Amino acid sequence: MSTSTPAADAKAFAPNQRKNNNDRETWSSQTGFLLAAVGSAIGLGNIWRFPGVAYTNGGGAFLIPYIVALLAAGVAYLLLDYSLGHRLRGAAPTVFRRIHKRAEILGWFKVAVSFVILTYYAVIIAWAARYAFFSFTLAWGDDPGTFLIKDFLGGGNPASADSFSFNPVWGVFLPLLAIWALTIFILALGIQKGLERANKIFIPVLVLLFGAVVIRSITLPGAIDGLNAFFTPRWEALLDDSVWIAAFSQIFYSLSIAFGIMVTYASYLPRRTNLNGTGFVAAFANSSFELLAGIGVFGALGFMAHQQGVQVGELKGITGVVLSFISFPTIISMMPGGPIFGFFFFFSLVLAGLTSMLSLLQVVSGGFQDKFGWSKSRAAIIVGLAAAVISLVLFASESGLNTLDIVDKYINEIGVVICAISTSILVTVLHPRLSRLRRHLNALSNVRIGKWWDLMVGFVVPATLTVMFIKNTASLISGGYGEYPTWYTVGFGWGSLILCFVLAYILTVTFWNQDVDDFTVMPLPHRKRDKYGRVIKNDSRLSILPSAGKRAGVLEDDDEFEYGYEFGKTTNVSAKPEGELK
Repeated sequence: MSTSTPAADAKAFAPNQRKNNNDRETWSSQTGFLLAAVGSAIGLGNIWRFPGVAYTNGGGAFLIPYIVALLAAGVAYLLLDYSLGHRLRGAAPTVFRRIHKRAEILGWFKVAVSFVILTYYAVIIAWAARYAFFSFTLAWGDDPGTFLIKDFLGGGNPASADSFSFNPVWGVFLPLLAIWALTIFILALGIQKGLERANKIFIPVLVLLFGAVVIRSITLPGAIDGLNAFFTPRWEALLDDSVWIAAFSQIFYSLSIAFGIMVTYASYLPRRTNLNGTGFVAAFANSSFELLAGIGVFGALGFMAHQQGVQVGELKGITGVVLSFISFPTIISMMPGGPIFGFFFFFSLVLAGLTSMLSLLQVVSGGFQDKFGWSKSRAAIIVGLAAAVISLVLFASESGLNTLDIVDKYINEIGVVICAISTSILVTVLHPRLSRLRRHLNALSNVRIGKWWDLMVGFVVPATLTVMFIKNTASLISGGYGEYPTWYTVGFGWGSLILCFVLAYILTVTFWNQDVDDFTVMPLPHRKRDKYGRVIKNDSRLSILPSAGKRAGVLEDDDEFEYGYEFGKTTNVSAKPEGELK
C-alpha cells in the first residue's frame, strides 16, 4: 500500500508526464494541424463524388439529411478520433493497445485498411497529373471515353472485365512513380518540416485554383440550368431511407474518420489544444468545399447540356471517374479557354489527392514508428516503398482500372465501416470511455459538448452504419459486384479484406520494441466534491490537477481511470499517483 500523499503524487506526475509523453513530435501550431486535417478531409471524393450523390438523392433536399449526418455522425465521430489520439498519445495501434491490449488488433486493422486505400489512391492522382498536361493539347480528341479506357489506361490494349494483366502501362507507371517519390520525400521530413509545411502550401493553392474553376464554370452559357438541377429540392426523397444512408455514407467517406487518420494526427497535438473548436472548423470547412465543388461541377454540366441541346437530367457520367476523366474533358473541349480551365481543374485534383495521400501514409508510418521505434524517415521510406511496389504492379497495368474499382468497393463499403462500428462498440460497451473522453474534450476547449455526444457515438452512428453494412454486405455476397467474375471479386475484393485481417493479426502478435504501456495519461479536470466525495453539481470551477485526495462517497463510473486507484472499495483510501493509467 502506498504511503505517499496526494499532493506529493500530483507533483511527481509532471516529470513522468514529460518523460513518457512529450518526446512525441508535435505540430508547430494549431493552424498547421487544422490545415492538415482539412487537407486530409478534402480529397478526390469531395470533387467527383459529392455532386453526383447529392443530385441523385434529392438535389437541394439532400442538404437536409447531409447536414443532419454532418452534425450527428461526422462531427461526433471526428471528435471521438481527436479525443482518442490526443488523450492516449499514439497512432491507432498504440491508442487501442492503451485501452486494452486485446484491442490493439483493431488499431492495426485500421492501419491495414489505410495501407490498401493508399496503394490505389495514388494512381488516381497520377491520372489527374497526366490529364493536367493533356488539357493544353486536348489530347483526348473527340472521344474522351475511348481515349481514357483504351489509349490512356489500357495502353492501347485494355483488359476486359473478366481478365487480369500485369502488363505495365508506362503512361501511368512513370507519373505514378513520381507521385510516390514526392509523397515519401515529404513524409520523411517529419510532421513540421514535411506534412505541415506541405499542407500550408497545397491547401491555399487548391482553394485558389478551384475557386477559379468555379467562377469560370458559373459564367458559362447554360450554367444556371445546371445549378437549378443541383439545388432544386425533391422533397419526396426525404421519405426514402436510402437517401439518409447515402448522406451518412458521404460524410464518413469524406471526413477521413474511422480508419485512423485523425487519431494519428491528434496524437501530434500539444497538450493544450482547442480540440472541439478545431473539429467543428475542420468538418464545416470540408463540407463547404464539397458544396463549392457541387456548384462548380453542375455549372459545367449545365454548359455541357446546353451545348448538346439536352436537359441536365439526361446527361450520363455525373460522378466518379467518368465525371472527372470523360465528362470534364468533353466540357473542356467545348468551352472557350478550355485548356487553362482543364489545367486548373486537374491540378486541383492532384493537390486534393496529395493532401489525403499524405495522411494515409502517415497512419501507416506512425503505427510502425510507435511499435518498432523507427525514425520518421525510416518508417516513411520502408512503408512507402512497400506500398509503391504494390501500387505500381497492380494499378499501373492494363487491368488497373478494374482492379481499383473492385478493391475500392469492398474496402470502403465493408472495411472502413467495420472500423467505425468496432470503435464505437469498444468505447461504449466493451471498455466504456465516452464520459471521460467527453470531459477530456471539454477540459481543453472553448466550445463544450454535452451528453448528446455520447448518444451519437454510442448509438446513432453504430446503428446507422450497421444498417449500411448489412445492406452492402448482403448485396455483395448475393450478387457480386458489377460485371466482374466471381474469381476477380473474391480475389481482390474479399481478398483485400482478408489481407487486412491477416496483417492486423501478425502485427498485433509481433513484440513491441518500445514499452508502450509505460504511459501516463493526462489527468482530467478535478470537480469539486463535498465531504462525502459527491460531485458538487453547481460548482463549475475547474482545475487541471486535484488539490486533495478523495474520501469515501458516491462512485462515478470513470473515477478509477481518472484518479488511478479503485475509489469506493474502502473508506480509508490511500491514493496512487493522480493520472496513473491502469
